[in-house]
Amino acid sequence: MKRFFIITGILLLLAVVCAGLVGFNLFRDSAIKQFFATMKPPAATVSTVVAKPANWTPGVEAIGTVNAVRGVDLTVETAGIVKDILFHANQKVAADAVLLQLDDAVEKADLVAQKAQAASDQAALTRALELQRRGVGTDATLDAARAAATASAAQVNKLQAVLDQKQLAAPFTGTVGIPKIDIGQYLAPGNSVVTIQDLDTMRVDFTIPEQQLPSLKIGQTVRIGTSGVDMPFAGSIRGIDPKIDPASRLVSIRGEVANPEGKLTPGQFVQIRVELPEESNVISVPQTAVTSSLYGDFVFVVVPAKPADAGAAAPAKPEDQKAGAEKPAGDAAKPQADAAKPASETAKPADAKPADNTQKPAEAGQQPALVLSQVFVKLGRRNNGMVEIVEGLKSGDQVVTAGQNRLFNGMSVAVDNTIDPSKSANKQVQQ
Repeated sequence: MKRFFIITGILLLLAVVCAGLVGFNLFRDSAIKQFFATMKPPAATVSTVVAKPANWTPGVEAIGTVNAVRGVDLTVETAGIVKDILFHANQKVAADAVLLQLDDAVEKADLVAQKAQAASDQAALTRALELQRRGVGTDATLDAARAAATASAAQVNKLQAVLDQKQLAAPFTGTVGIPKIDIGQYLAPGNSVVTIQDLDTMRVDFTIPEQQLPSLKIGQTVRIGTSGVDMPFAGSIRGIDPKIDPASRLVSIRGEVANPEGKLTPGQFVQIRVELPEESNVISVPQTAVTSSLYGDFVFVVVPAKPADAGAAAPAKPEDQKAGAEKPAGDAAKPQADAAKPASETAKPADAKPADNTQKPAEAGQQPALVLSQVFVKLGRRNNGMVEIVEGLKSGDQVVTAGQNRLFNGMSVAVDNTIDPSKSANKQVQQ
């Protein structure tokens, strides 16, 4: 009988232990689930900008090619051997300056002989006129002498023109390029010698779609640069082609821009922006604030958390709850002990701790919890890194401009605007 009770006790003990293990495992799993269900991820740090109406300068953007207003490749008109090169690369020359001299010894000799013949014919004409005045000369002799003198003078002019063709002169003031010939080289008519470009004023040719043609007119401001961000050169529209290309539906536009420092080079690729009249009360945000997806374009707007969300974001710890429940029991015995203490000692807690407790809620109220709200927007025009918001935002909305990676709707965030992504890093370091 005693043995029976021992076995029964052991079995009951094992049952209690097993039940305890199972209950502990169930309690642990429930606690873990509750912990992860109530745990919120830490607030993500983002940079924001306030959307507000501002002045907007619309424009027509295009790409084009820069050319000199006056620029040609110089060639010779007659054949000959190069005798002298009177320029060097990148030299600025004046109009009518001689750049190249071909061998002209034969032409000079022919010109001297023809001038002598012209002088002889002119003397014969003078004698014929004198004889005609005296009445001893015939009209036929006078006409022959006059024709010979005229022919000789014309021949002199012809040989002088041939002699001038042995020189290559600059047609206008400009900068010459690298010589393409050497001394002693034989040149045939049409051989290129050097290029000359007037770099003081440049023209830029570009095309725009026919839909944008009504917004352009002669004299509008044109900004030119090597990138869409930096456009330091300003000019104006000088010509608009009256015909639209039926194959591409594009219109050719020509503008002119001053180039006093010579930073623009003929043949250079540039980006162009034709500035249109300024508009007001346009809401725009940095392009970095907009995220594109299959469902459309959207931005994240920072809004204060709702009171229910703010309370749930900071639940009371179990230790604090237990401490609060134990305080009344422990404090019940304190009145008798406190009654015997001096008044100065009883006043100390009232002077120190309540003051700290009243300041903490005030500080917490100055920094309310912030959450994200995903807002789909309709985009408009773009300019200088900004994009127009046609629909979806209102003035005063705080839009996230940096740190959108891994953000989602309703997520807690902390705003840090010490770094502005719309400015370059160099400018921020200088500031």
